[in-house]
Amino acid sequence: MTEHDPEPPLGSRPLTGWDESGRPVAPPAPPGQVYGPRARAVGAHLVDVHDHLRRELAQVRDLLDQVRTGAVGVDRARGTLNAMTMRRNDWTLGAYCASYCTLVTGHHGLEDRAIFPHLRGSDARLGPVLDRLEQEHMIIHEVIEEVDRALVAIIDSPGDYGRLDEAVRALTDTLLSHLAYEEEQIVEPLERFGFYPGQL
Repeated sequence: MTEHDPEPPLGSRPLTGWDESGRPVAPPAPPGQVYGPRARAVGAHLVDVHDHLRRELAQVRDLLDQVRTGAVGVDRARGTLNAMTMRRNDWTLGAYCASYCTLVTGHHGLEDRAIFPHLRGSDARLGPVLDRLEQEHMIIHEVIEEVDRALVAIIDSPGDYGRLDEAVRALTDTLLSHLAYEEEQIVEPLERFGFYPGQL
């Protein structure tokens, strides 16, 4: 496997609710729709945030490789994981992990509480796509929780990285797939309606 080959999808533990074949598709843009530079910047902002999440995912994977080699201890890895922007979300009840796991959950929480209701109100036909994105947010946050639980399990079973490897593959598969799907479906509506009423 080369550096650019994708890892095979996680197969030993199917994720409940994760069926990419059933994803809804957003309605097309109105004929003749024109997007000015400000509108294009709105769509580009979402992609920029997602690119940051992709970079952080690479950092998480590198950090967990360091745990495997003994270069970084589990406590330090959990602290780093919890300090990253992917992690925090108010609606994740009982969640320990408050970090990579701050931006992903913070980003998803902002979408769920503010951006998605605005898009839903702007074009009700986006409802099935937004419902699916919210469902995927919940699944991804559970996968993030599993990464943390797998790190804790290493304390009891040093050297047994099977659960951690599986959790990191699941995070990679779900997050990268989700980010690409979200960009395909809502960049254009964001360029039409903005992130909030009156932005465009």
